[in-house]
Amino acid sequence: MTIQEIRAFNRFYTNLIGALNYSKHLYTPYTLTESRLLYELAHTPRTDAAELRAELSLDAGYLSRMLTKFERDGLVERAPSEQDARRQRITLTPQGRGTAALLDERSREAVGTLLDRVEPDQRPRLVEALRTARELLSAGEAAPDGRRASASRREGPVLREPVPGELGWIVQRHGAVYAAEYGWDTAFEGLVARIVADFAADHDERLERVWIAELDGRPVGSVMCVRDESPGTARLRLLLVEPEARGHGLGERLIEAVVDFARGAGYREVVLWTNDVLTAARKLYVRAGFSLVAEEPHRSYGADLVGQDWRLPLLDESVVDSHS
Repeated sequence: MTIQEIRAFNRFYTNLIGALNYSKHLYTPYTLTESRLLYELAHTPRTDAAELRAELSLDAGYLSRMLTKFERDGLVERAPSEQDARRQRITLTPQGRGTAALLDERSREAVGTLLDRVEPDQRPRLVEALRTARELLSAGEAAPDGRRASASRREGPVLREPVPGELGWIVQRHGAVYAAEYGWDTAFEGLVARIVADFAADHDERLERVWIAELDGRPVGSVMCVRDESPGTARLRLLLVEPEARGHGLGERLIEAVVDFARGAGYREVVLWTNDVLTAARKLYVRAGFSLVAEEPHRSYGADLVGQDWRLPLLDESVVDSHS
């Protein structure tokens, strides 16, 4: 009976989301698998072909054919990995990011239409049922070493775009975390609120973006890439990882997401401003290749601080100078 019920639900749900004719369902030329691959390329730093194949459980030949199609459509670029020339690094082009964003928007609209069928007071029950099913079914997945995972297995963290309400979460958590860890007052929360409000009111999706780090189905971190006043310069802002989510490498992944996006968008460099007391974040910036270029004492947020400017060139400056 359990097997029959699960199979019946699978048939119901695949029909509900149009999985058998996904391209027509979302008015796109891409299948469900192709759309999932674009989503993965746009939302996680796993751009190594081998890692993508493992993450999505795809046949190597099938993945190669999809990437060839994306390359032909101008959505991706392939190049040898900087770490291992035998491996292939896949990156979305600006056109690819636009396509992924369009697919994501249409998918959100489709899910929103589904939710319209559910009474608002019943939606928490639906979410809890989905979470329970995911936890129970994922508990039996095989671990990387081939052993069965425990029932308490935690989901790996993912990076994604914010959903409605999460820009406000960024403001609230920055205010709370920095007050708890550094004693900063509400002036800092006000600064974060202005940054987020400016982004929400006016931003170019091709050149600016926000990432949310999610762990076990809830937001635990954030970062933002915005245009700087200097032409050709991107600015990294609002890097945050919740204390209980640290140790998963999320800080590095969030910084890497900004750098990869900035490089793909054609920026010449990435800059950021931070304070000397944020020692853990500064170590991550150094590890990512940023260099400290200036610092100045100031009093802000109710504390005496030393502000620091950091910079990461994305182009070989010797090549730039030779062509200037």
